[in-house]
Amino acid sequence: MFKKIFFLSVLFLTSCISMAVDPNLVVTAKPSFVTSTLPPTKQSFVPATLTPTSEVVVTPSLAVTAPPNCTDGAVLLRDVTIQDNTAVRANEKFIKTWEFQNTGTCPWINYTLVFAAGDDMGAPLSAPVPNTLVNEKAQVSVELTAPAVDGTYSGYFTLHNAADKIVMIGVEKTFWVKVVVGSGVIAPTALPGSTADVGSVETAVSGGSSANCTYSQNVGYVNQIASLINAERASAGLPALTINPLLSAAAQAHAADMACNNRISHTGSDGSSSYARVLVAGYSGVFSEEIIYGGGGPQAAIIWWMNDTIHRDAILKEKTTEMGVGYAYYSNGLYGDYIAVDLGSP
Repeated sequence: MFKKIFFLSVLFLTSCISMAVDPNLVVTAKPSFVTSTLPPTKQSFVPATLTPTSEVVVTPSLAVTAPPNCTDGAVLLRDVTIQDNTAVRANEKFIKTWEFQNTGTCPWINYTLVFAAGDDMGAPLSAPVPNTLVNEKAQVSVELTAPAVDGTYSGYFTLHNAADKIVMIGVEKTFWVKVVVGSGVIAPTALPGSTADVGSVETAVSGGSSANCTYSQNVGYVNQIASLINAERASAGLPALTINPLLSAAAQAHAADMACNNRISHTGSDGSSSYARVLVAGYSGVFSEEIIYGGGGPQAAIIWWMNDTIHRDAILKEKTTEMGVGYAYYSNGLYGDYIAVDLGSP
């Protein structure tokens, strides 16, 4: 779930966050990992009546001094529990655990995990992250409760430093938990300007295939992405974009192409450009831009786009009036989720 890359057009951005840590802060031990939200396990619990059989040696406190102008960095090594799209029962309680490595030059002291967006599933708004020295690993857990209604659910989280600034996970801002309750089928909501019939019942998760793979489509995700884009435009005082079926066809074809070829790129596996693809789809309007995302669902995509100047400008361009959204999920793909949005005007 943690392998995500995003691009707009041909520009690729990365970011770096700097911070200072109080040199007077003290870490009492060099941790390998601590689960931040769980009670001690039975193996590590010491009964009050237990009498030590040998002298206890107290290790002196280790004072941690952050280098001047140190930088934050992290990678998500693995999902220790609850892999993406794990099936869970309605209302079931479960524990999601991620394993991180501190790849920056700042020790993690008073860092937190923060719920950012999506389905919270009873997640705390924030939880402490174990104090972690540079190059050390930490496991962080949250206890969650599966929703009561069948469907596919995603919750997105961010890692924050002591100054409450987001720490990038590689080149990503978010990491997540994804579960499937019951059959995972939900009924999508039709958007203004879409081709879906209001009141009709469709399967949100359907199948698609290409020469390379069989992937899953999700009408609910497509509608949610479009709704989130229009919500951002409304907040900026801009009119909503209508759904153009030809732009949708081009976007869906490219999302599937990325999924089945393990790539996040505006260049198709056949060498096509985004402009060429909308022309092939029959779109005769003025093509504006294409934005893409890989490795996360609708909420993660909109968070990234709106926090990046180029993507934000594309979404909030005044001259744009239409869009088409494509989504594909390929379980054997490098990124899992693949999203493409084509923007234009008549």
